[in-house]
Amino acid sequence: MRKIVSILLLAIVAVGIGLSLAKIPFGTPKTKIGRHYINEGVKETGATNTVTSVVVSYRGFDTLGEVTVLFIAAIGLGAVLSNIGKKTAGKIQPASMVLSTGCRVLFPLILVFGSYIFIHGHLTPGGGFQGGAIIASGFLLIYLGCRERRISQKASKVTESLGGLVFVVIGLLGLVFGGYFLLNFLPKGTSNTLFSAGIIPIIYIAIGFKVGSELAGIIDNLIEES
Repeated sequence: MRKIVSILLLAIVAVGIGLSLAKIPFGTPKTKIGRHYINEGVKETGATNTVTSVVVSYRGFDTLGEVTVLFIAAIGLGAVLSNIGKKTAGKIQPASMVLSTGCRVLFPLILVFGSYIFIHGHLTPGGGFQGGAIIASGFLLIYLGCRERRISQKASKVTESLGGLVFVVIGLLGLVFGGYFLLNFLPKGTSNTLFSAGIIPIIYIAIGFKVGSELAGIIDNLIEES
């Protein structure tokens, strides 16, 4: 009886997914906004990655809101953990040879790869959030493999604050030069080159550092309480 019920539930879910996919307008965009982003995105923003042009330029104010939400979440977690009594530090159990070797060898490579992701976000898939998450995973590897090491809380907070400050200042400069927030006021350069897309690479670098430091700080707080 359970097998029959399970099969019926799977069939219902499959039919629902199929009907949902059938409603998605694949191919030619059905809205003027979508066509505008695809046809004019490179010309107006200089970013060959259309997703980046939408996220950082056309709806950059929403992205600033997302960064703010992450910032508030990090503050909330720190406030909650600060009300819990710190546990007495005991002897740190050494990690396995695989983890201890991996944290020393892979950590700098992870940092380089994460930096590459957010620096090239306007050219290839990726960006500030993805690059920052990759960098934070490198610090997680440090905590797992090199357990005696910890990040500098002061340096993490300074990096996080500077990243958010750069984002806001660039947005305000757009307001000064062009009359609206996050205007792409810098030269857009030549498409498909690293120095192109105006303010977009700068914003992605700021987001990368901010997200990476925030997530690394969250990991550090959780590790300290574990």
